[in-house]
Amino acid sequence: MLRPYKHAHPDKTVVALASMLLRKLREQRLLDYDSLSAHASKRLGLDAEALFLPALSFLYLLGLVEYHPTTDSIEYVGQ
Repeated sequence: MLRPYKHAHPDKTVVALASMLLRKLREQRLLDYDSLSAHASKRLGLDAEALFLPALSFLYLLGLVEYHPTTDSIEYVGQ
């Protein structure tokens, strides 16, 4: 379960990174995995490496993104 606690930096959480990734995917609709990861690293720095996969998994569990293994890309499928 995702629970906030008092020592968590609001910009360096799974939910914050997921919302940033979602904004980027809404703009471009389809992005390859490497460019999406580079965008996250550029915005958060080293913290993005640890948070990227959980944030992407969170969006997938919500049904907002789909992964295409043939092209190694992430597609926004939300409404």
